Amino acid sequence: MSLIFRRLFQTSTAAFEKKNIFVGNLAWSVKESDLSTLFSQVGKVDSVRIITDRESGRSRGFGFVEMEEADALAAIEKLNGADLGGRELRANLAEPKEDRPPRQGGFQQRPGGFRGGNREGGNRDGNRSFERRDGGNNDRY
Repeated sequence: MSLIFRRLFQTSTAAFEKKNIFVGNLAWSVKESDLSTLFSQVGKVDSVRIITDRESGRSRGFGFVEMEEADALAAIEKLNGADLGGRELRANLAEPKEDRPPRQGGFQQRPGGFRGGNREGGNRDGNRSFERRDGGNNDRY
């Protein structure tokens, strides 16, 4: 394959690379079809996914729209800050999971053990009884 053809082929395939757009600040009532309709005004939408709570099934207020790179960049430019369902959308390129910094909060392992509590279920000295800390007497239960 000639060098020129190889460069043209690489350039043309890069232009059709799929990009995920993070869309945040969604109203609870916004459906995937609403997002698809909005983003299809800018370009071809390949997929739409609104993230829901596992237990309640209710929207978590954000989702993802997949589009070709050129359309995705145009959509972000046009729709970031747009009103949908009375809320101002936040749109930007989604970061792949491996590129994101780790979450903060919750239990985190560190060299001395876990932050956030004693994993054995008792107090710090290993005793499984607990003392009242509400100002009452300190009887153990």
